[in-house]
Amino acid sequence: MAKGLLIKGYNGFYYVESAGEIWTCSLRGRFRIKNQDFLAGDHVEFTKLEHPKGVIEKVYDRTNQLVRPAVANVEKALVTFAFANPQPDFLLLDRILIQVLFQRVTPVICFNKRDLVDEATAAAVMKPYQDAGFETVAVSAGENRGIETLKEKLDGRIVVLAGPSGVGKSSILNRIDSGFCLATGALSRKTERGRHTTRRVELLPLGNSTYIADTPGFSALYLPEELKKEELAAYYPEFAEAALYCRFTSCLHDREQDCEVKNDVAEGILDKGRYQRYCTFLNELKEREGKY
Repeated sequence: MAKGLLIKGYNGFYYVESAGEIWTCSLRGRFRIKNQDFLAGDHVEFTKLEHPKGVIEKVYDRTNQLVRPAVANVEKALVTFAFANPQPDFLLLDRILIQVLFQRVTPVICFNKRDLVDEATAAAVMKPYQDAGFETVAVSAGENRGIETLKEKLDGRIVVLAGPSGVGKSSILNRIDSGFCLATGALSRKTERGRHTTRRVELLPLGNSTYIADTPGFSALYLPEELKKEELAAYYPEFAEAALYCRFTSCLHDREQDCEVKNDVAEGILDKGRYQRYCTFLNELKEREGKY
């Protein structure tokens, strides 16, 4: 049997890349009985029939699985927002980062449309995330700037490209490799929301060992169901050092006295916006846990 990477499922067929060739595979009957799901990113074994047809015989265990977008075995997430048009939704950005980190996926934050803002604005947008230790990159798909730096950060990985509609995800992919020829949609002037131009999850090859999942835009995203309020601060890495000096080891950095995280926010050492969004998520988790 041959080994391969499932890059797309469509209309009951599964397209598997193996040694540079794409095989159109069906499922062995036992998988239908189990009603097992198959995701882009799954590593599989398959029997080759008359080229290019095959039958999937085995699916390997996943290292992780994202729900929205539905992709397996992701190593990096390219979380993409725009500097402007539309304005960055930092609450959504932080929410996505929590989801990504929860799945043990390394995020890379990409801000597109660098040509639309001045240097000071771009620096102010990126600074809180750079200070938190996240990899960040500024690009302009329209002017083909920063694309090579971006490609270097993705090398040799299965990458999910995530972010809201209208920020230029498909345009960025087209700049990375013009062979993608992905559809792009202009922003609606009335709503400033991009039209969804991507219809299904598909892994797109970039070089010999890198694959990018081109995915539908996010409109809403919930915090992981398993996430507890006591665990939330771990997804804000910039809090870690200050938290060592909180009076209470179980400090939620909310209403407790002698909280060094709150002190650092008040002194401008930690970003106020990031902290306020942390409090928003903390209240969500409290309300959710209070229902059970």
